[in-house]
Parts: sequence; structure tokens; C-alpha cells
Amino acid sequence: MKALHMIAFILLIVGGLNWGLVGISADYNVVNMLLGAWPVVEQVVYILVGLSAIYLAVSHKGDCKACSAEGTM
Repeated sequence: MKALHMIAFILLIVGGLNWGLVGISADYNVVNMLLGAWPVVEQVVYILVGLSAIYLAVSHKGDCKACSAEGTM
């Protein structure tokens, strides 16, 4: 599960940075810049980012040492 957690976290970071850049200026869409020639792959990346966000929202407290009972002071 740690590998899945790390993959989801990386995808969530990519998605967050991408949407932050889109918010600053519509000219910056990293996923589109990298995968614009392959619209199906681009759509899959967006779906994976969304699924990663859902996965981390549901499982974060159980996986994160800082959020678990042992990590609190």
C-alpha cells in the first residue's frame, strides 16, 4: 500500500501544481504541454489525479504518520 500511497501523492502534487498554474494563467497547463499530442493519455492522467485525490482523502489519516495517533503530541 505504501507504493500506491506514494503514486497517489505524486499524482496529487502534479495535479495541484498544474491547477495552480492554470489559476495563475490559462497559458500554463503542464499536463497539456507534456501530453497534448495524446488527448486520450491526457484524459487518463486527469482521471488518475482525481482518483488519487479521492484515495488520499479517504486513506490519508491512516497512512500518514503525522496524522496518526502515534504522531500526535
